[in-house]
Order: sequence, then C-alpha cells, then structure tokens
Amino acid sequence: MSTPVLTRSPLARPRSARWARRVTGALAFVALVEIAGRAGAAEFLPPASEILQRAGSLLADQAFRAHAGTSVLAWAIGLAVAALVAVPLGVLFGSVPLIDAATRAIVEFLRPIPSVALIPLVALLIGTGLQLRITLVVYAAVWPILYNTMYGLRAVDPVARESLRSYGFGRLSVLWWVSLPSAAPFIMTGFRLATGVALILTVSTEIVAGRGEGIGVFIYFAGIAVPARMDDILAGVVWVGLFGVAVNALLVSAERRLFRWHHARVGGGS
Repeated sequence: MSTPVLTRSPLARPRSARWARRVTGALAFVALVEIAGRAGAAEFLPPASEILQRAGSLLADQAFRAHAGTSVLAWAIGLAVAALVAVPLGVLFGSVPLIDAATRAIVEFLRPIPSVALIPLVALLIGTGLQLRITLVVYAAVWPILYNTMYGLRAVDPVARESLRSYGFGRLSVLWWVSLPSAAPFIMTGFRLATGVALILTVSTEIVAGRGEGIGVFIYFAGIAVPARMDDILAGVVWVGLFGVAVNALLVSAERRLFRWHHARVGGGS
C-alpha cells in the first residue's frame, strides 16, 4: 500500500510568490530612485534614502499629523456618504429596469465629468473648507460603488431567484435573501476601488484649493516654497501611497474572509 504524499495547497505557493514579486519590485524601485538621486540623473529628485528619512521624521511633526488627520477625516466621511448613497441607488437601478432606463442618460452624462473640474463651482456654492473635499470625494467615489452594485445584481443566478419565487417569496424577499448576498462581493469590490478614488480626490482637491489643512495643502506649500522642498513633497506622497496600500490590503483581506465562497468559485483573487 503506497504512502499518501502530502502536498501544499495549490493557492499557497502562487500567493507567496506574488508577495515575493511585489516586495522585489518595490525594493527595485527604491533602489532605482536612490541611484537616480545620487547620480543627479533627474533634476530636483533627492535619493530615496533622504525621502524615506524625511517621511519618517514627519511622524514626529505635530503640524503634519494635523494635516494627515484632516485628510483622513475628509476621505472617510466622503467614502461613507458615497457608500450610503450608491448602494441603495445601485440596488434600485439594478433591480428595477424601468428606473434604470429612465435615468441612464443622466448617469452617463454625469459619470465622465472629472471631479477636479467641479472645484470652482462647488467652492462658490459651499465654500472651500472640509465640505468642499467631502462633496467632491462623494461625487467621485459614488460611481465605482454604483456600477459594481448594479453589475452584481444583474449577475445573480436567475435560477436561484425563480426558485424562491416559486415558493411564494415576494420581490423584496428575493432581493434580501438571494440578490443582495450574491451581489455583496461585487459591492465590496466597488467599495475597494472607491477608496483609491476617494484618496486621489481628497489630496488633489487640497492641492488645487491650496488652503486650510490636509496632506495636499502640505504638498502645495512645499512646492511653492523658494526653493521648492522636494523632500517634503515626496515624503508627503510616500505617506499618501502607504496609506492607500494599507487600506487596500485590509479590504482585500476582509473580502477574502467574508466572501471565501465567491473567491473559490471564481478561482481565487489577486
């Protein structure tokens, strides 16, 4: 009788390999910036070691922490409001074809408008404080959540829906017990995409507005200083990037845990 051979899970090796490639790519990029900065190959580009050192020292800077806190607050509020608006609208549009057809032209007109282009109009209407950032973040972050919610509802297995209806369940019951659970992974993906969009809009709005508090404001004033403080600019960019990577990693991990059945069906995730 042959002895069974224990093998690793087929998903374990590729996942560890992916992480190894990501870390290697990040280290290679840092090394490239270091070499370019030391060699003076790119004008105004400090070496990566100086950028990272400055980024570390900013943690002890109370003013920078206040800037970061303001940006995170605007990002979080805007993202939460966008989700509260987009998910119900996506459910409505995705489950009622008549309403979807009636509003499609308006949605398709509004969706391509860049949020940054609305800064002057929104600033005139509501001012340039925290409300400006929140409004523009909501506008930009609504779309990925809305469209993923609609797509998730349209991708629901019709056999599952009809099975419940054959047992006498109404439209709302079918929506609650079948459609929403099936669409939940798509909604989560839309929310994860919206976090990056919201972060981009938060910082870019702060840079364009150029007043108040926020990491974008910190970057803006570092850029208009004479001479420009490139180490501050790039250190601020580093913290924005690290925050985005950390949030995305947390959401990907939560998505895998909450919707393990979905990832098993589609063959795993990134």
